[in-house]
Amino acid sequence: MNPHCAAIAPVDPTSARPLWSVMIPTYHCARYLGETLRSVLAQDPGPDAMQIEVVDDHSTQDDPESVVREVGHGRVGFFRQPANVGITRNFATCLARSRGRLVHLLHGDDMVREGFYASLQRAFDTDPAIGAAFCRQVFINGSGDSIDLSPLEQPRSGRLEGALERLATEQRIMTPSIVVRRDVYETLGGFDDRLRCSEDWEMWVRIASRYPVWYETEPLALYRMHANSNTGRHVRTAEDISYTRAAIDLFQAHLPPSRAAAIVRTAKRRYALAAIRTARSLLAVQDFDAARAQLAEALRLSRSPRVLASLLAATLSGLAVSTRGARPS
Repeated sequence: MNPHCAAIAPVDPTSARPLWSVMIPTYHCARYLGETLRSVLAQDPGPDAMQIEVVDDHSTQDDPESVVREVGHGRVGFFRQPANVGITRNFATCLARSRGRLVHLLHGDDMVREGFYASLQRAFDTDPAIGAAFCRQVFINGSGDSIDLSPLEQPRSGRLEGALERLATEQRIMTPSIVVRRDVYETLGGFDDRLRCSEDWEMWVRIASRYPVWYETEPLALYRMHANSNTGRHVRTAEDISYTRAAIDLFQAHLPPSRAAAIVRTAKRRYALAAIRTARSLLAVQDFDAARAQLAEALRLSRSPRVLASLLAATLSGLAVSTRGARPS
C-alpha cells in the first residue's frame, strides 16, 4: 500500500457495528457546526444504526466541543486532536475511528438535506458491488444561500457511466455528497498526505479505478464555499491549483494506460482555464499578486493554444486594470 495513504485497519468482526459512521472533521468552523449537526440529527436512525462523531483538528480560535454538547445532547461523540495534524491526517483519524459499514465524511461547515442517508442506503442495497455512492450537490455561501447547483451527470440514478474517465477529467464530487464503504478504505488506504487540496479528488479517482460508483440525481448535499474553507484559504497563493496539478499526476497511475495521457491533458487544460478565470476575478479587485500566482500555475498545467490565448487575454486585461488604477484622481 502507498506509504502516503494511511492504512485503515478493519473493525473487529465480532463487535456490534452500526450501518453508518457520520464522521465530521472540523477546524475553526464552530460557527457552522450547529447547522451541520442538526442536518444529520434530523435523519438520525438511532445509535445502533448510526455513529455520529466530530473530530476536531485542534481548533484554537473557537470551541466546537461546546457546540457538540449544546446541539448533540450526548448523542454526538467528540474527539480533539492533541495537536494540529492537517486535513488529510484528520481525515485518517476520522476513518480509523469509524465503526460503520458505510462512512460519510461531512465537513463541519457543510450539511445534508432530508433523505440523504435513506437515498444513499438504497443505492448500496440495490447494488452491493458499488464502492461508493454520491449525489448531486448544492453550493451555498457563508450565509447558507444557494449560489449554484452541480450539473446533472446522467438522467437517472444508478451506476455512473464511464465513471473513471469522467471523475478523472474534473472534480465532480464534493466530500459531503459521497458515502464510501469502509472496506473500500481498508483496501485502498486513506487520503494521500502529500496533498493539502484536491486530496478528495485523488481519492475518488482511486476508488473509481477499482469499484463501480453510484450516482444519485437528487441534490441532497450542501457544500459551503467561503473564504475560510480549505480551498478558499489556498486561492491567493494558487496552492489550490498546484495541488490540483499534483493530484492529477498522482492519479494518472490509476488510469487505463491507453487513455491516461489524453485524460490527463484534458484535466490539466480544464484546470488551467479555471485558474485563468480565477485570475481574472482577482484582477478585477486589483489583487495582482494572487492573480499572477494563478496565471503562473495555469501555465504549469497546460500550454495548449486555448490556454495560451486565454492567458494572453487575461494578462492584457490585468494591464488595463493596472493602468486605470495608476491614473491620478
